[in-house]
Formats: sequence, C-alpha cells, structure tokens
Amino acid sequence: MSQLPSCPQCKSAFTYELENLLACPECGHEWDPHEKVADEEAFIVKDSNGNILQNGDSVVVIKNLPVKGATQSIKAGTKVRNIRLVAGDHNIDCKIDGFGAMALKSEFVKKA
Repeated sequence: MSQLPSCPQCKSAFTYELENLLACPECGHEWDPHEKVADEEAFIVKDSNGNILQNGDSVVVIKNLPVKGATQSIKAGTKVRNIRLVAGDHNIDCKIDGFGAMALKSEFVKKA
C-alpha cells in the first residue's frame, strides 16, 4: 500500500483517495495530487552556499545565533538533523538539542 501525502491545508495524515482526487476528512479539503507536485517544485530553499535543501536534510549552523528569551545562543558548528522546510521568513523548522523546537533562516546554515 502506498503512502498518501498529508493534507496541504491542515497537514492531517488521514487523507484518502476520492476518484482521481485526494481528500482530507478533518478539514474537507480536496485536491489533485498531480497539481501538488508542481507546487512543491516551485518552492525551493537554498542554504548559504546555494545548495538546495530538502525535507529531512541535515544542516550545520554557520554563525552564533542569539535565541530570544534564552541565556545562551546556538553556537556555530551546531548540527541540526531532520529539518522541515516551510514558507516564510524563517524557512526551516527543526529541533535543536538543548533548545527544543526552532525556526531558522536558511541563510545561516549550510548543508551537512
């Protein structure tokens, strides 16, 4: 059985096939999976060296980054595993040991 993609609106994993469309039972959104592939290709995130990043990649922080509300900063050389790309100014969501969930800008990381 193949893995169906998550809902693009609410990110629910409980999607199902409805004729030639995919549907989400939680928010009621229906979409064409072939159009979704075209949208993902248009969303490209590059690191500080111009390498294209993808979901699940590992990256290394290239400079000390202060963390609002924390007494310490994220040190240069910190390796971050299993990133998730999102749209917006801070386009990398990740978890960093000792800090928890974080949003980083791709211009301050390089692909590991």
